[in-house]
Amino acid sequence: MSTRVGFRDALLTLAEQRDDIVFVSTDSLKVVRGEPFLEKYPERVIELGIAEQNGVGVASGLAGSGLLPYICTYAGFLTMRAGEQIRTFVSYPNLKVRFVGANGGLHGGNREGVSHQFVEDVGAMRGLPNMTVLCPADGDQVYQAMLASVDVDGPVYIRIGSGREDQFFEPGTEFPLGKIRVLADNGSDVTIFGYGFLLARLMEAAEKLKAEGIGAKVVEVATIKPLDVEGISALLKETKCAVSVEDHLVTNGLGSAISEVISEGSPAYLVRLGLQDVYGESGPPEELLDKYGMGVADIVGAAKKAVEHKIV
Repeated sequence: MSTRVGFRDALLTLAEQRDDIVFVSTDSLKVVRGEPFLEKYPERVIELGIAEQNGVGVASGLAGSGLLPYICTYAGFLTMRAGEQIRTFVSYPNLKVRFVGANGGLHGGNREGVSHQFVEDVGAMRGLPNMTVLCPADGDQVYQAMLASVDVDGPVYIRIGSGREDQFFEPGTEFPLGKIRVLADNGSDVTIFGYGFLLARLMEAAEKLKAEGIGAKVVEVATIKPLDVEGISALLKETKCAVSVEDHLVTNGLGSAISEVISEGSPAYLVRLGLQDVYGESGPPEELLDKYGMGVADIVGAAKKAVEHKIV
């Protein structure tokens, strides 16, 4: 199941259970394979064309009227083109609108190019008061995150991909809303934090480190906000060093969030991997991740650097 289909199928499930679910489309039905939803619930689809700012305004009005609108389109068109509308008409009044951003990260670069490849979205949403930010790892986890977050008070942003993601978790695995998840525990030398479509790389890096006698914990942080500060702090206090890996700019993303935890009472040495104040380019996703410093070898090297500079 791709992340786009995971969103669509969860929306169908929720609509079967509740009569307040509405899909606001900004020419994005095809983006999320949404035709089955339109066929089954035509009265619950509001099509606005390529008008994301208007879409957020409509979603705000629907939420203010007691409905639960989901608006899904490309991540940057939501978080940047309609960023002011999200801030003023949804985040500020703390309304229950669900924003779903497709093509998060470098994965969209091989099909639609850099204009549809978004590496700023998590930071843009993380900075808004009241906003919950979720980054599921695969299609079924998107499905589970949709179900887990349906009753969250206030706005929610869910990052999804290009539709070509590999399955990582067993289908039906519960989404840990608001909590970190330890995926591997090979020792207490270093903690490797990550989310989204990079988890398989983190696991492979941990195995390579283990073969070299370095014990790494691999930790998924799928809820970027509200951050599981307690869980992250406990791991940092144990390993005293860490690596963050994200298919996003290192500015104001996961690495920045962990840095804040470190500065507020959990001293540790942190190496941040991600896009280092640059934009991506068109190309196959796996090659792009390698080029921009998120390859398995890069993660292994970052872990060794972190261990070398460990706070003791």
